[in-house]
Amino acid sequence: MQAARGASLTSSSPEQPPAETPPVRAALAFVVAVVALVVDTVTKVLAVHHLQDRAPVQLLGHWVQLTFARNPGAAFSTGTGYTPVITVVAIVAAVVVIWFVLRVRSLGWAWAFGFLLAGILGNLADRMFRPPGPFRGHVVDFIEFPHWPVFNVADICINVAAVLILVQVVRGVHLDGSREARHG
Repeated sequence: MQAARGASLTSSSPEQPPAETPPVRAALAFVVAVVALVVDTVTKVLAVHHLQDRAPVQLLGHWVQLTFARNPGAAFSTGTGYTPVITVVAIVAAVVVIWFVLRVRSLGWAWAFGFLLAGILGNLADRMFRPPGPFRGHVVDFIEFPHWPVFNVADICINVAAVLILVQVVRGVHLDGSREARHG
């Protein structure tokens, strides 16, 4: 009887959360965030060093080029006069994402929050540590596609996170790894 009760606590059905503890998934999210943040930081340092004061460098003809830009605003250079406000919003967003990371038990959500945290922190670091100064710093962008604003690796991370979040929502996966009960 005791063995049967213990077995029922550790097994999980598709509707139940996985047996793994939140720290395992949180660790994965933080590892994803750190790796992506390092890639973002290194590519921005390289962009400043090699692309600043230089004509755009074509990688794949007109399809992909490296174009150095500093963005004081948010996505698509919106809100350029509100850099301090955008910075405070990014700080709050990072805290909220960390709060969720510490509670996540789903592999998909861990990846999503890891990429989201990397994207937020990558651009936040620019706003805090790049000229013209803290809370007013301009984000370094350098990747350009035709008819699209110049962007960076942090922006890619935010978009990957958005897709992963959408996939989790469509699949009905909760943060704890449980799934929506399918009716029909």
